[in-house]
Amino acid sequence: MDDTFDREKVVDCMFDPITSSILAELEDGEKDCSFLAEKSSISEDDVLERLSYLIEKGFIFKNSINGKSVFSANTEKLTQIVENSDTFNATIEGLEKMDSYLN
Repeated sequence: MDDTFDREKVVDCMFDPITSSILAELEDGEKDCSFLAEKSSISEDDVLERLSYLIEKGFIFKNSINGKSVFSANTEKLTQIVENSDTFNATIEGLEKMDSYLN
């Protein structure tokens, strides 16, 4: 796991509407890729693509169980991103950016 990461990219991933819904599903524990794809109405490949940076940087754990991809959240690391005061401004900017897309 690489401890260096682009905070803005992580925040962008976290606040993307589809990715954030996937992360919300992972709050309750590990989930199968097919379940996440179905809940998000996207393909399993899209789930993998959306989570790839978060997996690479250790925010999401990916395991293979019986040949199926299973994901779980590194809640401690995700929480630190949100709670970190340096990131708070980036989070607000991310929300403002998302709001500008919606308007």
